[in-house]
Amino acid sequence: MDAGNPKLSFWEHLDELRGALVRIGLVALGFAIVAFCFKNLLFSVLLAPQNSSFVTYALFTRIAEWTGSPQSDFSVQLINTGLARQFIVHMKMALCAGFFIASPYILYQLFRFVSPALYANERLYATRVTASGYLMFILGVLLSYFLIFPLTFRFLGTYQVSPAVSNLISLDSYISTLLSMCLMMGIVFEIPVLCWLFAKLGFISASFMRRYRKHAVVIILVLAAIITPTSDIVTLLVVSLPMYLLYEISILLIRHTEKSPMQ
Repeated sequence: MDAGNPKLSFWEHLDELRGALVRIGLVALGFAIVAFCFKNLLFSVLLAPQNSSFVTYALFTRIAEWTGSPQSDFSVQLINTGLARQFIVHMKMALCAGFFIASPYILYQLFRFVSPALYANERLYATRVTASGYLMFILGVLLSYFLIFPLTFRFLGTYQVSPAVSNLISLDSYISTLLSMCLMMGIVFEIPVLCWLFAKLGFISASFMRRYRKHAVVIILVLAAIITPTSDIVTLLVVSLPMYLLYEISILLIRHTEKSPMQ
């Protein structure tokens, strides 16, 4: 049946949606089971920023050696604080991995359900927004995983108020921080897509964003401080600089949009 066919009743549309959700659930669950079985591979990726040999740390170490100020290795021990917590974390991360791997299929199923109800030009712009939004989200996640989270983890994990106080980071704290930072940066990277969409709808303009650029800088710094709760100015700049670049890219996109309005 066609979900966009106006002859379908409400209950038939509901059946179509239910079928799409069932397919999404089964595919995501299948990938989650596979991820659960490949525990070593899954957690080798998740726990990689814990090790001083991680690619980001190795790169910064090499840069420091070139500048004549070599950095020492660091070590942060992760601990488990509950009898069943490691198994629960394993299941939770397998489910997250399942949905992440299945995300292209999820978007396809949702778009397949909605697209028949759209006109040809609406379907074109919906495809662009969906594809670009997904790619930008992935870029945000990758930036957080390879740059922002490692710098934050190294700073907070090795920070001590006194040599007498050792850092023992719980596995729950590590995983939850990693997930939240990746999710927030993925959402932040949607800024150009949302601005492009709002410009198409006539809600904002390039001149408006240029006029409030100084206000945007302050908001960006506040958001960067929330995403990375550290007092390290380097980490704050590492987070805020991509966000500011996204803002400037949004202005360029909107200016191009204003020259080619939606038909």
